[in-house]
Amino acid sequence: MKQLHNLQLSSTDPKDLPFDIHTISWLEENHSYKNFGYKLNDHFMIVWVMKGPGNYCANGQKGTLANNYLLFLKPGEFKNFKLAKGSDGYLVSFSSSFLDLADNDTESIFKNLYRLFAYTNGINISCEMLNDMQNIVIMMAREFAMHNLYRSEILKRYFNIFLLYLSRQPDVPAQSFRQSRNEELLNNFTSLLERNFRTQKMVVDYAAQLAVTPNYLNEVIKKITGWSAGHHIRQRVALEAKRQAVYSNACMKSIAYNLGFFDMAHFSKFFKNTTGMNFTDFKKKDMVLQSVA
Repeated sequence: MKQLHNLQLSSTDPKDLPFDIHTISWLEENHSYKNFGYKLNDHFMIVWVMKGPGNYCANGQKGTLANNYLLFLKPGEFKNFKLAKGSDGYLVSFSSSFLDLADNDTESIFKNLYRLFAYTNGINISCEMLNDMQNIVIMMAREFAMHNLYRSEILKRYFNIFLLYLSRQPDVPAQSFRQSRNEELLNNFTSLLERNFRTQKMVVDYAAQLAVTPNYLNEVIKKITGWSAGHHIRQRVALEAKRQAVYSNACMKSIAYNLGFFDMAHFSKFFKNTTGMNFTDFKKKDMVLQSVA
C-alpha cells in the first residue's frame, strides 16, 4: 500500500471528472479537511480508514473510526471527521452524474447506493473481502492518476465492482437493499430533491414529476420519516445555505441568489424560520467555532 502514496492522485482540475480519489495522506498534506468542502454540495463521499483511529460527528451524533471502516457522506450533509496523524486509507468522491455514464444498470446501482447512504453512517469491512476491495481501490487510484484514454469508463466500471462488493458486506443493513413502494417513492423524491432544490421549492413540483398528488406525497414521506415533504425541501435548502456560509466567503445576498431567492427579506425570514437563527448570528457562531478549533 505504501507505494501508492507516491502516485499523483489529485486531478489538475477538480471539475474535469465527477469522480476522484485521494489518499488520507493527501488530506494531511493539505492540512484541512475543509479543502474538499466544495464537493459536499453535490458529491457523495466514502472515507475508507484502513489504519488509524479517529472520530466523526454527523447531524449531532458522534462515532469512532477504526481500522477498515467506511464512512459515508451524503451530498450537502454536515459531517466532520478527524483522524490520527499517520493514518492510512482513501477518500473517494463522486456525483450522481458519474453513475450516469451510459450504463443500463445505473438506475438500480444508484438507488441501492443512495439507500445505503441513507440508512447508515458507515460500516466495517469484513476480513473475507478486505483484500479484494483493497485491490479494486488500488486499481481505481492508479487509473485516476494516469489520465489515459477511456479513463472515465474504466473508473466507472471499477467503481461499480467496488459498490457490488460493498453490497455484500455483512454489516450493510438489510433494509438498505429492500424497499416497499412507499420507500421507493421516498427514494425517488429524495433523489429529485438533491438535483432540484435550488430551483424547485414547492411540494407540487416534485409531486408532478412523481405522478402523485401533493397531499399523497406529503402523507407518504411523513409516514416514513416523521416529517412532510415540504419540511424536507425547506431543510435541504437551509442546509445548503449553511454549507455555503461555512465553506465559502460568500455574503448572504450571494448565497440567497445561488439558491433562487431574489428578495433578501424573504431569504432572511426563511433562514431564521427554518434554522431558528438569523443568518448573521449563524455566521458569527461559525467564526467563533473556527477560531476555537
